Parts: sequence; C-alpha cells; structure tokens
Amino acid sequence: MFTHSDISLDRIHFDLTTLRLFEATAELGAVTKAAERIFLAPAAASRRIQEFEAQFGIALFERLPHGMALTDAGRALLAHVRSMLHAVARMQDDATAFRQGNMGVVRVAACTSVVLQFMAPDIRRCQGLHPGIKIDLLELNSQGVVEAVTRGVADIGIYESTLGGTLLPTLPYRQDRLVLAVPHGHPLAGRASVTLEDLLPHEVIGLSEGAAISLTLGRLAAQANRVLHMRILVRSFHSMAAMVAEQMGIGLMPEAVATLLAGDGKFLSIPIEGEWATRRFVICHQPPHAMSSSGMAVVQALPQSPRS
Repeated sequence: MFTHSDISLDRIHFDLTTLRLFEATAELGAVTKAAERIFLAPAAASRRIQEFEAQFGIALFERLPHGMALTDAGRALLAHVRSMLHAVARMQDDATAFRQGNMGVVRVAACTSVVLQFMAPDIRRCQGLHPGIKIDLLELNSQGVVEAVTRGVADIGIYESTLGGTLLPTLPYRQDRLVLAVPHGHPLAGRASVTLEDLLPHEVIGLSEGAAISLTLGRLAAQANRVLHMRILVRSFHSMAAMVAEQMGIGLMPEAVATLLAGDGKFLSIPIEGEWATRRFVICHQPPHAMSSSGMAVVQALPQSPRS
C-alpha cells in the first residue's frame, strides 16, 4: 500500500536496467519472464520493480493470480520509459556513427500516407547526396508525428497539414488526393464521383485515433451538422482495404495507395469532389539550434513544394 507524499526529483534514482525491466514486465505480464529476457535473477528483478514503485509512491502494477497488469499510472509512466529508452538508443546510434567516421543519424517520423507514397525514393535520394548520414524512419499517424518531434524522439517529422497546432519550424512538402474505396455492389459503386454528402450516410472504416483522415472527416461532418458513422477503426490502409473488400464499409485512402491495394479488383476507387480531398503535407523539425548539421542536411534534401 502506498501513501501520498511529495516526491522530489532528487529522490528519483533508477538505471537503464530498471527501465528495461519495467518495459519488459509490462509487455510480458510477469516479472519472472521479464527477468529472463534481460538476464536478471527473478528475486533481484522483483526487488527492482518494488523499489521503482516506491520511489514514485504509487502502484504501477496490479498483482494478479497469474501475472501482473499495468495500473493507469503504470500505463502513463510506460510511455515516458519508452521515450527514455528510445533516446538512449538514439544516443548510442549517434556515438556509433561518429566513431565510425559517419556524419550522424537522423530520425525521421512520417505519417503512413507519406511512407507509402513518397519516403522510399526520398530516402534513396538523401542517401545518394549524403552517404554518411543514416536515416532512421519511424511510421506514425500525423498526430503521433508532431508529438514525436515535440518530445525530441524524432528530429524531423512529415504530417498532414490540416492537423496544425505546432510551434515547430515547418516547410511545405508534397500533396496527394483522396479517393473513396467501396466494395463491389455498394450503392455508391456505380458513381463516377462522390461528394462528402454522398458518403456520410454510409458506414466508414476509419483509421486509428490521431490519423489525419479520420480527424478531417469528423471535422467536416460536424461542420455539416451530420453524424459520421465510424464504428470500426483500423491501424493501416491494408487493414482498411481488407474490411472494404469484405463489405464492412467504405474507406478513404490516397489514390496511389488505392491503386496499389486494389490491383486485383478487391474494391473500387471513386474520385471525390471538393478541395478537401486534396491533402498537403508539411515537414516540421526541431528548432535550428537543436538540429545537427546532418539533420539540417536531410531537411534541405527533402523535396519542398512551392508555398501557396
């Protein structure tokens, strides 16, 4: 049982082994399995977890008959622990890169639409211009991209511009066009094009929380004083395509992605009318004083569309 007390920063002491143990216990649901993963004795691992909880004065795990489950507080701290471990991995990468005579490691976070459509040739071009720079690519949704750069997990981010809400330096990047993916036999399947009003009455397969497409649809539906029917959320366009093919609903995806995923005729792609279906992506990055020369080199090497 933990009692309330004021926890000062100078009382918080832990090492990387404890952080890795905490993460492993959260993932495996048992401290003994976590101890085995990171080569600790079970008794020592259990003591580390207890001391870790005691320092914060809260229970991070719920002890169950057959394992351990994170409490709400534990889930909150797990996000910080993973960020810290990622930062350590970045530090190791940078040290290795400079020790081997390279220019450094640059972490780029990009939303899924950008990764699928643009990042492969862009990374290849960057590597051709700067062969000494290693690019570490992290795929997230647009909201996650901004959070990653804001927290310092990534040096550069590329996300859908309507998300907004960042004080980071930004540059225009590229754009794409959304289409509507519908199953064969759907009431909209025979249309040459559709509008927002056409698709709102139907069940929409959405992308997970924080995805720009889902956020845009929700905003547009609210502006039109309409209800958005989105009971199913998936994490990828591949999963969306599978749901659409099984007639679970309709979905929005970039035209190039739809062409790739519907190559064997699993579903139909219908053009969408309206300027809202054109999406613009932007590059954001750490403030210049916090950017390495290799990071700025990658920013400058990425294609930048003219400002509108």
